[in-house]
Amino acid sequence: MSGAALGLEIVFVFFLALFLLHRYGDFKKQHRLVIIATLLAWYLCFLIVFILPLDVSTTIYNRCKLAANSSPAESNGSYVTLAPSKQKCFKPWSYIPDGIMPIFWRVVYWTSQFLTWILLPFMQSYARSGGFSITGKIKTALIENAIYYGTYLLIFGAFLIYVAVNPNFNLQWNQLQTIGIAAANTWGLFLLVLLLGYGLVEIPRSHWNGAKRGYLLMKTYFKAAKLMTEKADAEENLEDIMEEVRKVSESIKYNHPLRKCVDTILKKCPTEYQERMGRNMDDYEDFDERQNSYPSEKSLVKLHKQVIYSVQRHRRTQVQWQILLEQAFYLEDVAKNETSATRQFVHTFHSQEPENKIIQYFYTPTVEWYWECLLRPWFYRVLAVVLAMFSVIVVWSECTFFSTQPVLSLFAVFIQLAEKTYNYIYIEMACFLTIFFLSICVYSTVFRIRVFNYYYLASHHQTDAYSLLFSGMLFCRLTPPLCLNFLGLTHMDATISHKNTQPTAYTSIMGSMRVLSFIADGFYIYYPMLVVILCIATYFSLGTRCLNLLGFQQFMGDSEMTSDLIDEGKELIRREKRKRQRQEEGENRRREWKERYGNRDDSTRNRVAHTDQKESSFSEMNTNRPLSKYTRSNGRTERDRIELLQDAEPLDFNADSINDDPLELDSGRYQPGGRYLSMSRSKVFDDV
Repeated sequence: MSGAALGLEIVFVFFLALFLLHRYGDFKKQHRLVIIATLLAWYLCFLIVFILPLDVSTTIYNRCKLAANSSPAESNGSYVTLAPSKQKCFKPWSYIPDGIMPIFWRVVYWTSQFLTWILLPFMQSYARSGGFSITGKIKTALIENAIYYGTYLLIFGAFLIYVAVNPNFNLQWNQLQTIGIAAANTWGLFLLVLLLGYGLVEIPRSHWNGAKRGYLLMKTYFKAAKLMTEKADAEENLEDIMEEVRKVSESIKYNHPLRKCVDTILKKCPTEYQERMGRNMDDYEDFDERQNSYPSEKSLVKLHKQVIYSVQRHRRTQVQWQILLEQAFYLEDVAKNETSATRQFVHTFHSQEPENKIIQYFYTPTVEWYWECLLRPWFYRVLAVVLAMFSVIVVWSECTFFSTQPVLSLFAVFIQLAEKTYNYIYIEMACFLTIFFLSICVYSTVFRIRVFNYYYLASHHQTDAYSLLFSGMLFCRLTPPLCLNFLGLTHMDATISHKNTQPTAYTSIMGSMRVLSFIADGFYIYYPMLVVILCIATYFSLGTRCLNLLGFQQFMGDSEMTSDLIDEGKELIRREKRKRQRQEEGENRRREWKERYGNRDDSTRNRVAHTDQKESSFSEMNTNRPLSKYTRSNGRTERDRIELLQDAEPLDFNADSINDDPLELDSGRYQPGGRYLSMSRSKVFDDV
């Protein structure tokens, strides 16, 4: 099993990152480099979280071997070992051989840092650029990142000059590397505490509120009202941009040098707009630069950028609206089925997507009723209580992990108890649950936050390239300080435990933070205590209230604006529900009509076609005969027409009494007033 656990987790984490990226990104429409860069960033960050518990168990086993082979209080190199344990050291099932983990962590860490500080910011500007060529996009990305890169180079250059001038500092390359790592981790820890303080409170509270059907339904109505406003704004913005594109397309003809740029813009427009603009582009006119004013290439680049943004936003709002409607309809169905006497879940609308037969077999309407109406609320309440207990433990450990005598951090107590018995399964499970919960609190906040329309992770393949790359940057900057914070909570970091014991392979790659004592002994210890203040602020929704005062509508139960938006959203959902019901009723009528009269219509059409063939063949035969032979048959035809006129009832024709039924309007002629009028009775039998 040596190294097998590492290989399995590497493969599992890759498919996990691929699944999440497929949920938020669009593999078909987005650029391959954007997909690969984002996948690599997410994959490396998730890999650190999953592999770190294996590093902890391997380090504990190495400490046990070192202690067993040394005398009491014997100094082994730079580490002081403890007395040999009477219990034999058992190799963990997930043991990783020596030399693998340092190389693994070095590759993972420095690759993620290269992505977050150099490559991903450049790709962000490249993806958001409206240039028409690769060279133009690269030039725009370099100009936008010049200030970004220049600031870091200026700070780093000033620091090098200060070190070179000051004789008290004699820093080597390893120490400079450690200072760079400490600077990156300090920036990440600053943002980590903010996101962690929000997630520790919001995740248990969201699961507790998930058990309240009325609360979820009211919040869905609120989201519907806000999303409808955003949807209308996106449609209006798209119309304005398409109007500008139409004007540019009409002004720049086919023989203009910038026509290729206009064609590139038109390809990014929706299909209906492309067809509408293509009707007016059949002319071919020469242009004169002296007489006509044409837009410049710079203005076309700006227009191209606006088209990409407006089309993406319009498509995202349309998809989100349909998803929100399905969610609202389902919550209303749950509210109706709670009082059902048959205890079978009945849906108002059938699912538009085909369901799996295996799921249909096991997840019957009765099972669905028991889960949705009885079991699910209690499951969410129990889960919320468990998550709240984890949050309390995390907050307590963040405030007390610097205390080593006595050990107050609960995570450190759990790990040390398991270390005495060398229960590696328990150690790995405890480490994994701890770091997994911390990661969920931080990463879920990254997925939830929204910075206007510039950064927004939307599910169902609706996230743009800029937001995907930005999320990869955040993950790469947050994961290393998150893991260091976890090692500090469990006292596996020698900087926190103040023990000269063998460190983990991850800590050895980070280097000793004692080079910068004010960061190791000050910022890393006392700054995480601010998580208490952030948790209190999140519990009382201070951030939500501040945003509400600034004009950003947030869901608050005691707000008048929230009540108005809930009523508006409820009316919108009711309107869409009536519309959906009318559509289904029309489809059912057409289906019944087709099932009842479909075969009869087919047989009638076949019979008419056969009769037409016989008549056509008969007429062809008759045209070859002399005309004198048809005097009798013509007389018979004349008598038939006379009898038909005698049997017909007189009709009073009035154009105003025409029925608007489309079945009766097909054979008429069009009148300027908008109606189809039947032909006159006198003209029907003019040949009599």
